[in-house]
Amino acid sequence: MSSGTSLEPAEAQPRTPALADEAVTDDMGVRAQRWAWPALPEAQRTTLLDVLVHGNRSRAELARRSGLSRASLSRVTRRLVDAGLVREAGAPPLEGRGRPSEMIEIVPEAARFIGFKLTGDSLYAAVVDLGANVLHSEGQPLVTKVVGDVVTLIEQVVDRLREQFSRVAAVGVCLAGDVRFEDRHAVVVGSAFLGWDEVPLETLLARATGLPVAVSNDVQALTTAHHWFGAGVGASSLAVIGLGAGIGCGIVVDGELVKGAHGHPAKVGHLPVTSEGPRCDMGHVGCASAYVTIPAILRNTGGAGFWESLAAARGGDERADAAFRQAGTALGAVIAVLVNIVDPERVIVTGEGLAIAEYASDEMTTALAARLDPVSEAPAVQLRTFHFTDYAWGAAITAIRNLI
Repeated sequence: MSSGTSLEPAEAQPRTPALADEAVTDDMGVRAQRWAWPALPEAQRTTLLDVLVHGNRSRAELARRSGLSRASLSRVTRRLVDAGLVREAGAPPLEGRGRPSEMIEIVPEAARFIGFKLTGDSLYAAVVDLGANVLHSEGQPLVTKVVGDVVTLIEQVVDRLREQFSRVAAVGVCLAGDVRFEDRHAVVVGSAFLGWDEVPLETLLARATGLPVAVSNDVQALTTAHHWFGAGVGASSLAVIGLGAGIGCGIVVDGELVKGAHGHPAKVGHLPVTSEGPRCDMGHVGCASAYVTIPAILRNTGGAGFWESLAAARGGDERADAAFRQAGTALGAVIAVLVNIVDPERVIVTGEGLAIAEYASDEMTTALAARLDPVSEAPAVQLRTFHFTDYAWGAAITAIRNLI
């Protein structure tokens, strides 16, 4: 993929005088930025978050949900309106008597967020507005894995995108690997594909871009995005499983993303599935990663590529068919463990290896039912169409979440 190639092109939003680009360059060529995300007191952040996640709200409902008086809520929303983050919308008609309550809605163009997904060989980017709409996405090869070079590349992409999109408020970055927080700053402590360990990526990127930065595991970022704006909207508990080069999982409980004590929760890749069978790349016999990852499919089918192996299975190749069906069984076993422990309302399966679940959905469902505790109820399992820039979208949503 060539540098800067748009995967899902979208025009930049028209600029309005109130939200004009604030980028300036002084006489010395030093770039400054007059606009920044405003510092919001707790009541304003809570109100903004309510409207952002749950949609348009009436003043009366916002006051009820926040516990603020109508007068206090009016002051809060007025300041958010003055900041350009929300606006008043038409009031819905009321049945019977009573004064209609004005609706408050998000101003999507009030801010933009740039999200990045790092793989071992590529960099994907997405520009997202405050309403979580993807305005632009692109990808390019990662020609070096040296930390300083990657930071410089991200800085260059951010600078270029800020020329095209005004009011960029923050940057999010996600990658396969573990992220630990030290003094509330994200440190990459294990990324096998990049070969990174103990990399203070958030600090490095904040210095380079001059913007707030959120760094997270890729599936954790995708879980955040689906919880707020995707297939998990409205669920107080859910699990998101990402299938690809590995198998990752993010969990939400009581409306909060589970981060874990050491930055690596929901490690489902090496859950035991069978006592005999193939080995994973770590040498474990019969674990989930021995069946349900793309590398495992290639090992178990003997195929040269994932899609070639899938075509062979569909064409009646017995070895390929068996590999995919065993992978479906393994996936069902993983979901059963999650349900027995967490009892989520929904389980979302996605990722570049989604075709595994699609091909072997019957085996997945059968294995899930067979392994549930007798009192457990099977959740709604959704197979979510995936584009690789979904991870970059998730990183951008994580940036929104961290800022608010």
